[in-house]
This record gives sequence, C-alpha cells and structure tokens, in this order.
Amino acid sequence: MHLTKPTAELFVPDNTPLAEALARTTELAVGAHQDDLEIMAYHGIARCFGRADRWFSGIVVTNGAGSPRQGHYAALSEEQMLLTRRREQKKAAVLGEYAAVALLDHPSPEVRDSTNPSPTEDLLALLEATRPQVVYTHNLADKHDAHVAVALRTLSAVRGLPPEMRPQRLLGCEVWRDLDWLADGDKVALAVGERENLAAALLGLYDSQIEGGKRYDLAAVGRRRAHATYHDPLATDAASQLTFAMDLTPLVADPSLDPWQFLFEHIERFRQDCRERFQRLGSL
Repeated sequence: MHLTKPTAELFVPDNTPLAEALARTTELAVGAHQDDLEIMAYHGIARCFGRADRWFSGIVVTNGAGSPRQGHYAALSEEQMLLTRRREQKKAAVLGEYAAVALLDHPSPEVRDSTNPSPTEDLLALLEATRPQVVYTHNLADKHDAHVAVALRTLSAVRGLPPEMRPQRLLGCEVWRDLDWLADGDKVALAVGERENLAAALLGLYDSQIEGGKRYDLAAVGRRRAHATYHDPLATDAASQLTFAMDLTPLVADPSLDPWQFLFEHIERFRQDCRERFQRLGSL
C-alpha cells in the first residue's frame, strides 16, 4: 500500500499478511495522536478483543510532535520522543490484539491545512483496504485543533468512498472536550466497563505522556465512571462506565450536509433544552 509519507508505517501485531490483516477489520478508529485511540475508541477495542469474527484497527494521523516531557523523558530530543511515542502505540496494538495500526506520520500543521490533500488520501486508501462497519474518530466540538482537523479529514475520506463501501456508522468521540453537554437525544452512550484491566493496561502503556505530566490513565477512566453515574438523574446506573459520542453518520448518508451547520444544530438543541427547562420552572 502506498502512503504519502515515506516515514509512515503499517504494523500488524500477529504478522498476518498486510492485505488480509486490513481486510478483516470491522471496527476502525482514526485518531490524531498516539494514545487517542485508547482514550476515545476503547468501545471498539473491547468489542473486538479476543474474538475471531471482529477486529479492531487504528490509524494515527499525526507524528505526535510537541508533546510535554519531564522526568525520565525530559532529556529526549524531539526525534527520540517521536520514536518513543510510536513504540508505545505499537505496544498498545499488541496488547489490544489489534488487526493493524497505521502510523501516518503527518506533522500536525499539515493535517490542519485544509488545502493539503495528503492526509485525506491516506485515509481513503486505508478505508478502501479495511472497509469497516464502524469508524470512530474525534467529535466536531473537540477543543484541540488537530482533533477537529482529523475528524474533518476522516469525513472527507469516508465521503470519497462509493456509497456501498461506506461504514454503517461514523462516531465522533471524546478526548479534549467531553460530550455530556449534548442533549440526551443526541448522545450515543457507549458502555465501556468491560475488561477494566485491559483498559488500564492500554492507557498505562503511554508512560511518556503520563510521566510527562498528563495523567490520561486516571482522567479517562474517571470520566467514564462519572458519565455512567451522572448520565440519568432519575435512574440507577445502567453501566459501570460510559463514553459519549456524536453520531456523524448523517454527514455520511447525505454528503451535502455542512459539518459546521450539523454541529450548530446540536448546540442549538442544547440551548433549547436549557430554555425549555427555564420555561417549565419559571424565571426570576
């Protein structure tokens, strides 16, 4: 398979021939950085783990440059840090029994540049090779520019597929802005309490980020537990851990829909939900 960066890498943990490894994919996650897959798409990882009929594959679009570092990693050069992050992602692919992981190695500014076709071309090639049923990517309201850019490049690539090859579902997931603010009718609640030991182990592999001063391992699981408890104020917890996603599938079904307008309508429904509550309760 041709990818646009000569430094890109396709890694197959169980050494299955590449074409076969990619073709067995049923769940695919497209993240901006190393560790995004394990934070936002654990639902897909757990759904496939230990099964022969479902396979999770991941794509990391950027090279992960510019991450904070301290402790044992403080003295690493940028190049050494990039190699460290790449190794961590490959270790996660082994532990999580992924079908494959693609490390596209694009610098973040190139991904954020909407005139640069290379990231979308790479994603389209991988989507054609994997033909997943479900794709997880970042949500359109994320507060990290690279995350939103990856979501938009992913949407462009999915729209570039013939209709019969498009995934059944495209989900925009949480990393840098969670989605508990969405109106309940717009939330896709994904139960992720299965195999807590696997979830902890996957997040813990990213020692360069944890030691670097970001406790993603604690924060991700804490948010999942909080979502499960605070999701419904009038019911007992239906799951021990939840992540929320924004269903982006309508943007695939109708390519004429504008992503910004689609997001704005979600924001407007949240505003209307708050307004209706004030109207029911009366104003001061």
